[in-house]
Amino acid sequence: ATTGTETQQIPTEEVVLEVLLSNGQKVKVTILTSDQTEDVLEAVASKLDLPDDLVGYFSLFLVRETKDGAFSFVRKLQEFELPYVSVTSLHNSEFRIILRKSYWDSSYDDDVMEHRVGLNLLYAQTVSDIEHGWILVNKEQHRQLKSLQEKVSKKEFIRLAQTLKYYGYLKFDPCVTDFPEKGCHVVVSAGNNELNFQVRLPNEQIKEGSFKVTRMRCWRVTSSVPMSNGPSGSSPGKSEVKLELAFEYLMSKDRLQWVTITSPQAIMLSICLQSMVDELMVKKSGGSIRKMFRRRANGALRRSDSQQAVKSPPLLDSPDASREPMAKLSSKLTSVSLRGISHSSSANDVGANDFHGNYAFEGIGDEDL
Repeated sequence: ATTGTETQQIPTEEVVLEVLLSNGQKVKVTILTSDQTEDVLEAVASKLDLPDDLVGYFSLFLVRETKDGAFSFVRKLQEFELPYVSVTSLHNSEFRIILRKSYWDSSYDDDVMEHRVGLNLLYAQTVSDIEHGWILVNKEQHRQLKSLQEKVSKKEFIRLAQTLKYYGYLKFDPCVTDFPEKGCHVVVSAGNNELNFQVRLPNEQIKEGSFKVTRMRCWRVTSSVPMSNGPSGSSPGKSEVKLELAFEYLMSKDRLQWVTITSPQAIMLSICLQSMVDELMVKKSGGSIRKMFRRRANGALRRSDSQQAVKSPPLLDSPDASREPMAKLSSKLTSVSLRGISHSSSANDVGANDFHGNYAFEGIGDEDL
């Protein structure tokens, strides 16, 4: 992240920023270097002809392009950020800014699909998530999706996708967790008010289970620099900062346990948890997601940019044979013996504000057990 002092050295000037859509289409917007996330989001919406009242359903994310053309999410761009500065200061063309829906509850898809551009954006994202294996599809579902695609029945395509496993989830790169025991490899997906774990146990067995956000008492992100003890094979100065997300989870009526995920994407994980909690709280208070998006009074919309149409993505490839077996994993993590983590293992905190108490924490009533 850039500090305030660095930001001030950047002259305010007009620049062209490239924002990606899920289908790889590039949207070029003319912005100021000093524009904040919301200004850039509005510029993109304006260029795509996305109506003002749907802008709040989308967010800009900083991603890193991987070799297979998929994206690894670094973080959601925060309100106060200057997206142009954030992406150019990394001096690495693998980092891109992508537009993606900002909400978790798929019932909000209905609002977005009412409008042609909203529908096209949602359709492009759904196709992309299926192609990258984020959403699980069996052969029969794949055949149905393909025929809906050939008919260009976008709404029906999305309706079918909504019924599939991991629809609306954000998938993280493989990482390491201490649950159910230290050093387990895990693929974490965030969605549906939970973190879903697909854990590979030491015996190579894969178990799946979920941690509900309403049972997390709190969470924190910590960073640590490993101690370099003598010649451990790594060159000096090559110390990688290790990021961890730890959450305290109500395993049963009166038993809390810390679960730790060690991942370069810990900050993105924390942002996902926070936005799930925020969305739950907005729903509880009867608010609407449209109002969550507070428009700044002076947010003058630039309509000068000519509108840009969202292109249809190419047809889906056949499902990857190697992805098929994942769908059959129904065994739950609860069958695995659980072990607590020692608190001494957590690194010195990134900062007090990286500790999150959870307002949506509900505890467990007898009826839940």
